[in-house]
Amino acid sequence: MKSLAKLTEAVVVIAKDAGAFIRAQSQSFSSEMTEHKGLHDLVSHVDRTAEDMILSALAKLLPEAGFIAEESGSKTAEEFNWIVDPLDGTTNFVHGVPIYSVSIALKQNDRIVLGVVYEISRDECFYAWRESQAFLNGKAIATSPAKTLADSLIATGFPYNDFSRMEGYLRLFDDLMRNSRGLRRLGSAAVDLAYVACGRFEAFYEYGLNPWDVAAGAFIVQQAGGRVTDFKQSNNWLFGKEICASNRLTHDEMIAKINTYLLK
Repeated sequence: MKSLAKLTEAVVVIAKDAGAFIRAQSQSFSSEMTEHKGLHDLVSHVDRTAEDMILSALAKLLPEAGFIAEESGSKTAEEFNWIVDPLDGTTNFVHGVPIYSVSIALKQNDRIVLGVVYEISRDECFYAWRESQAFLNGKAIATSPAKTLADSLIATGFPYNDFSRMEGYLRLFDDLMRNSRGLRRLGSAAVDLAYVACGRFEAFYEYGLNPWDVAAGAFIVQQAGGRVTDFKQSNNWLFGKEICASNRLTHDEMIAKINTYLLK
């Protein structure tokens, strides 16, 4: 196998190639081309074609690896598995809102060892590998130095089909609106996490997410000096469908608020 640095370099190219296809498709895309996978859960030929492109290229790059992918499901291998979201932010894409991304991570056994998030519209590529710094378009990045939520801009996501925690979620939303610099909902968890990694956001939290939504971005946050846990401050954020990522300094305060409203 190539070194992780060389492997990451190759994955960046793959992500950008898929992003170029998606960008080209956005010029003529119509919302009539979408299908519904579930309640408010959209997919199109763009997602599927981009994923086929990515998986085909990754298979040539690391033939022994399996995959966990949004549109193709899972075909896992014993040691290495790619975790792929070909178009994170499909609803944004369908509606012409220019915040969506390609997200690719590599898991070795139980650890993510490589992550790439390519934010297509801004041509921003975030990436890291095990024991590296985190990077944005070749320049090292780090999480924000803010120490309190009062000095923080926080990102979240709105559930689109799991409303089981909505009462507590809205109460938490109200608290954070009053006691931070504001809340943002971009519509792509991978981009939210990348923005935590480079210091644009101090924290991001959401529930109901899948591994392909968070694997690459969360890993990049960690390599940028941040902290990632589930809501109980354990390490089950990849498959546990809940995540809190932060600049580390605000993490305990963020978790305390989540505990107050969402874990009762």
